[in-house]
Amino acid sequence: MRAFAITEPGDPTLSDIELPTPDPTGTEVRLRVLRSGVCHTDTHLREGYYDLGGRGRMHLTDRGVPYPLVMGHEIVGVVEAVGPDASGAEVGRTRLVYPWTGCGECAVCEAGRENACPRGRNIGVARSGGYAEQVVVPHPRYLVDVEGLDPSWAATIACSGLTAYSAAKKVLPRPADEPVVVIGVGGVGLTAVATLHALGHRAIVAVDVSDANLAAARELGATGTVRSDGDGTRDLLLEATGGPVGAVVDFVNNGPTASLAFDVLAKGGHMVQVGLFGGEITIPTALLALKMLTIEGSFVGTLDEMREAVDLARRGAIPGIPVTEAALDLAGVVDSLDRLVRGGVTGRIVLKGQDT
Repeated sequence: MRAFAITEPGDPTLSDIELPTPDPTGTEVRLRVLRSGVCHTDTHLREGYYDLGGRGRMHLTDRGVPYPLVMGHEIVGVVEAVGPDASGAEVGRTRLVYPWTGCGECAVCEAGRENACPRGRNIGVARSGGYAEQVVVPHPRYLVDVEGLDPSWAATIACSGLTAYSAAKKVLPRPADEPVVVIGVGGVGLTAVATLHALGHRAIVAVDVSDANLAAARELGATGTVRSDGDGTRDLLLEATGGPVGAVVDFVNNGPTASLAFDVLAKGGHMVQVGLFGGEITIPTALLALKMLTIEGSFVGTLDEMREAVDLARRGAIPGIPVTEAALDLAGVVDSLDRLVRGGVTGRIVLKGQDT
């Protein structure tokens, strides 16, 4: 099978390579890739590290990530072949892949929180992903029925939709008219705005550097917007929210945005940090106690949460975010990742494989 992969650690060059078409064994399922979303996480994987601020870099090789690295974790595919023990997976069915797979054996996995597994084997990171003609999933339970949904939008639910849904749940319930701030309304942040609105929240303030993203956020349910690439963002945000806020969800999560989130929290406030842009902040530790603040990291979500997000989509409770399609080939992968690095992409880019 053809795959579009990074072949060497530390070299961000992608190559068109040929890999053996895998024959599924045991409970494994092989799918032909129809759609593969392009995520900001992949730009970090391409570089080979995460920025830890003053603690340096966390390299993928330190985490045991194998090469060649075939990225792509927002996958919709058609079941093509199943292992002898893969009951419930029917050849020819279109399915969304849950990519945040764990070891399947520890207490965390048994509790249904595989995304928190310390020995995670995420598809598109530790396992070959969707920037390829085929992908293998370790068990049918990771396949969710999305037939009837637009496959390009459905693909984004595996990360963008799931991440937004899980983060939104962490700051709810709260009074519907109490402002919730969403920092960074690219693909994931826009989905969070739409999700908060779908879950009945009526006061959502979006923060971004792009007028196009802010306009899209208003269309999806934001009641206020703040452009954050000038001076005085904190004061503008406090003006838009009417004062300190109870909840901020940060889909950028670099030094400046995390500091902004912390600075606008009210007593008892809750900041949920989602993005992986990296950096660090200095926090007055006394304020954590005096203001009874909660700082929580959020990484994607559980399989059950993905099923819940798909159900919302099926019921039309959340509108689709803007999606730009590109070809699932080497040029499409490289150009899409480059566009994300440059910025200016409203919504999500989804790579389109062969439908037949």
